[in-house]
Amino acid sequence: MTNALDLVDDWGPEKVVVVAHRRTGMKGVLVIDNTARGMGKGGTRMAPTVTVPEVARLARNMTWKWAGVDLFFGGAKAGIVGDPTAPDKEAVLRAFARALSNEVPAEYVFGLDMGLTEDDAAIIQDELGDRGAAVGTPTHLGGVAYDEIGVTGFGVAEAAAAAASVAGRPLAGARVALQGYGAVGSAAARRFAELGATVVAVSTAYGALHHPDGLDVGTLDAERAEHGDAFVTRSSAGTRLVGGAELVVDCDVLVPAALQDVIDVDTAGALKAPLVVEGANLPTSPAAQKVLADRGITVVPDFIANAGGVIAAAFAMDARYSGFRTTTDEVFDSISDKLRSNTVLVLAESARRNSTPHEAGRAIAQDRVRAAMESMGRLPRP
Repeated sequence: MTNALDLVDDWGPEKVVVVAHRRTGMKGVLVIDNTARGMGKGGTRMAPTVTVPEVARLARNMTWKWAGVDLFFGGAKAGIVGDPTAPDKEAVLRAFARALSNEVPAEYVFGLDMGLTEDDAAIIQDELGDRGAAVGTPTHLGGVAYDEIGVTGFGVAEAAAAAASVAGRPLAGARVALQGYGAVGSAAARRFAELGATVVAVSTAYGALHHPDGLDVGTLDAERAEHGDAFVTRSSAGTRLVGGAELVVDCDVLVPAALQDVIDVDTAGALKAPLVVEGANLPTSPAAQKVLADRGITVVPDFIANAGGVIAAAFAMDARYSGFRTTTDEVFDSISDKLRSNTVLVLAESARRNSTPHEAGRAIAQDRVRAAMESMGRLPRP
């Protein structure tokens, strides 16, 4: 059993709230990591394997993500232990929202992560009434449906384009492999295709598809719509591979867009892509990041590359308080501008410091959080 006090360091977390509901069997956790730059904002994930340390790691990542894009919210994350496809999902979500009602909206705003959809955000908003403490709701409820329009995947491709440009390798014509073809991976694939890149491999939990001359993204989307994640076992668009093999296919850009901790030291030593753009949260270990740096492989960190979702969430928050609906074009333009410029900044700082991009990006984010903490008298005593 993890002692929650062991999670605390100079940055946070400020609060760990574990909740349960006997009738529905709901068990969940909220971690508010650092609110020096604003109220806690982070997605809620639902999976049978959710743990307190996992959610704490993700909450810390949100602290760096908000500071990395220089938007004024704090790091937080929530998790529910359960099957997101279970028939009692709505009852569990409502019990979870009620249990955390004292934390919202003053300290935390619900968002979407793995296992939750726009309709789930609508359920949480309905349960909380007029608190207005959920974003990612459907557009017909005034929200910015960022999974539906694919903001995170769009931003991943924009970050990849910026990184390729820094390296003097235009993205047009590049071969891209995507681990994970869910909301993030599929949206990234569409944007990569628009930018002239060729998607050569994709995967889901059921396995992977590979074609060295390219997979048709429209066909993949149609097959996924019909068969769900199992489409990779039915598709004739490419050669079927065992899951994980897509990480080491011959390609120019690799996008891990599934789960955390998928690239360890051994995998890092086998990658063929000269550019890795992290679409998932925490997909590479620090040791793997060092191996990739030593091999000359450029990595765009997750809290930079997949920040399209938090930018869209900030638009959603503004819209909720102002009453003015933002346009999809405004959201995409802002994501493109922010993520391209942040990618260039982090890679330049990495080169200047002779450090990994993760270390350089965290240093930038930490400077911003530290300045806020100092102005509020929150820094530890000398």
